Amino acid sequence: MAIQRMDNVGIVVEDMDAAIAFFVELGMELEGRAEVKGLVADQCTGLDGVHCDIAMLRTPDGHSRLELSKYRTPAATRTEPRDKPHNILGTHRVMFAVDGLESTLTRLRPHGAELLGDIARFENSYLLCYVRGPEGIIVGLAEQLG
Repeated sequence: MAIQRMDNVGIVVEDMDAAIAFFVELGMELEGRAEVKGLVADQCTGLDGVHCDIAMLRTPDGHSRLELSKYRTPAATRTEPRDKPHNILGTHRVMFAVDGLESTLTRLRPHGAELLGDIARFENSYLLCYVRGPEGIIVGLAEQLG
């Protein structure tokens, strides 16, 4: 088998501190921050002159990670619109299982979280919702019921 595990999901951000604060409030743990540049970074990304700051966050169970990157060079580009709808092609959200959906929303709102629709009940199994977080990232929240 070629795949051992999914290591992380990477997201490019403009405001690293705000993005870290949002995901830490969600319950992720900051593993560390680093500066990345040089030949290996250029080769890996297919870009020239890569110089970026990264932050690695992990879920409390230690099985999943989120890598936030803030590019110094080359400048990050934006596709429009910034707040893309959920049905756009490509990566569209990151989903997290949470203990209490309502209390999680309450904690995330001061960090800019905006509910996209409503809290939905999937049968008697889950409460689900999508929020728009920092940089327009759609974050799914799921609370298992019962």
